[in-house]
Amino acid sequence: MQLAIGAAEKQELIQQYQIHERDTGSPEAQVAVLNARIRQLTEHFRTHRKDYHSRHGLFRLVGKQRRLLRYLYKKDITRYYRLIKELGIRDTIGSRSS
Repeated sequence: MQLAIGAAEKQELIQQYQIHERDTGSPEAQVAVLNARIRQLTEHFRTHRKDYHSRHGLFRLVGKQRRLLRYLYKKDITRYYRLIKELGIRDTIGSRSS
């Protein structure tokens, strides 16, 4: 099993969540790619429980995803709720009183 997503899968995710034709850096596209990598690493840990180095990488990815989601929540709350619903991510930012 590889720990990184393939170029074709990454391109497909970006096309699915892009805002306009040449968009690759929108928060939605970045979160979708990060979410795919997080899910892949989570599966990896089901069989490799003691892979602590990869676990550290997973925590970094989760932190990056949280920062992007927090930015999207502050910028446009409707886009934030649409994205977490499509990706099946729990709402941990909007449920807080900040």
